[in-house]
Amino acid sequence: MSPTAELAGVVLQHRTRRGVVRALDGVDLTLPADRHLALVGSSGAGKSSLLRVLLGLDTPDAGTVRAFDRPVVPGPAGALRWLRAAVGVVLQDAGGSLDPRWTVGRVVAEPLRLLAVPGDHPARVADVLAAVGLDPAVAGSRPGSLSGGQRSRVALARALAARPRLLVADEVLSGADVVLRRQLLDLLLGLAADEGLQLLLVTHDLAVAAALGGDVAVLDAGRVVEQGPAAAVLLSPAHPATAGLVDAVLRLPA
Repeated sequence: MSPTAELAGVVLQHRTRRGVVRALDGVDLTLPADRHLALVGSSGAGKSSLLRVLLGLDTPDAGTVRAFDRPVVPGPAGALRWLRAAVGVVLQDAGGSLDPRWTVGRVVAEPLRLLAVPGDHPARVADVLAAVGLDPAVAGSRPGSLSGGQRSRVALARALAARPRLLVADEVLSGADVVLRRQLLDLLLGLAADEGLQLLLVTHDLAVAAALGGDVAVLDAGRVVEQGPAAAVLLSPAHPATAGLVDAVLRLPA
């Protein structure tokens, strides 16, 4: 079975006043087709830059990116429509990404409109709101009237509306308390099981990475320095960067 996504030798440079900085420095990453993946690393390791390249939002200076057996090459408007349909995205501060002027129903339906998905859009909106644990009647509300947890669920519903094959979530659990974080993770895993959805979760929380039940890839200084089953990587880290992340957790006060 072909991998869902592969990055090979990817270099991404940012030009700053102080010169050229390599956000990604020869990244090699494989997302197996039958396993979830948690991407972990310290702040500044390049996690968000890697996601932007994978999603075709940034063009790498070197290397290749493939998803679903097709090259990810940014181009004219609509060139990556197939990728937008196949991958749902939930950004960091998911609730803050919702347009406060729009109703929840319009927010969730927007991917259906942009991707010209056929069918009954209001019915799909109601179905996906229910799937993420919200009353479909919330479709008539505006995001500002909802709690933080509800807004996170609306952002998730929007990402799932067009029935993607892969869900990419960037630190979607980072702003949640322990109870909400557990609820959202259980929700993601339940949706993945019910809808055949694969998860790529960017997180700094090693407990979340372990609970995902798939692979872990560790990013350090713009390189993937270790990848493998979560239990093997986190219990017996082979790279100093991984060991440092594990040690940092173990040093936290009880």
